[in-house]
Amino acid sequence: MKLEQRKISRAVISRLPRYYRYLGDLLEAGVERISSNDLSKKMHVTASQIRQDLNNFGGFGQQGYGYNVKYLYTEIGKILGLDKTHNFIIIGAGNLGQALANYASFERSGFILKSLFDVNPRLEGVTIRGIQVRMMDELVDFLQNNDIEIAALTIPKSKAVEVSDILIANGIKGIWNFAHTDLNLPQDVVIESVHLSDSLMELSYNISRQEKRQRK
Repeated sequence: MKLEQRKISRAVISRLPRYYRYLGDLLEAGVERISSNDLSKKMHVTASQIRQDLNNFGGFGQQGYGYNVKYLYTEIGKILGLDKTHNFIIIGAGNLGQALANYASFERSGFILKSLFDVNPRLEGVTIRGIQVRMMDELVDFLQNNDIEIAALTIPKSKAVEVSDILIANGIKGIWNFAHTDLNLPQDVVIESVHLSDSLMELSYNISRQEKRQRK
């Protein structure tokens, strides 16, 4: 069965960036090959799970040899679409938007930040790592004259729908949504929502469970 015909579970997809990150660390450490057992110890995922995950994409390993770290790193990068660059913008140049703009590791993975946009006139012309903050009334013209694929939304939820409609109408293919609301987008637009408070509440839940176990 061809890869594009397979239905890959979201759980498997969510583990691919972890594989990529750990393999990158192994490359930097000069490791040339690794077994699924050794990789499982580092990632706290069973060796069987690793083999099952990678078999969704063709396997990549050899019996008794393990995985060639550089090859597997490269192939997972291709699966994740990291073998090409992705131009993106940030809508909202407040604290979160500026924090994302200052995260230089995006470039190493091929995500190239081209601009930030905001409605606050005090931010007009401000640069973050050499990247200019523009006003929202420049957004449509900028999108039409630049090859922008992804937009990150770090704006209030009351504006998220309106802004996402503008982005989609002007060719944005994917939205990285930090606005505290769920967006209902056309099927040909990919969305990845990041609800920071949800993650913090999950952490709180797990702390509570841990405390209850310790009291028993």
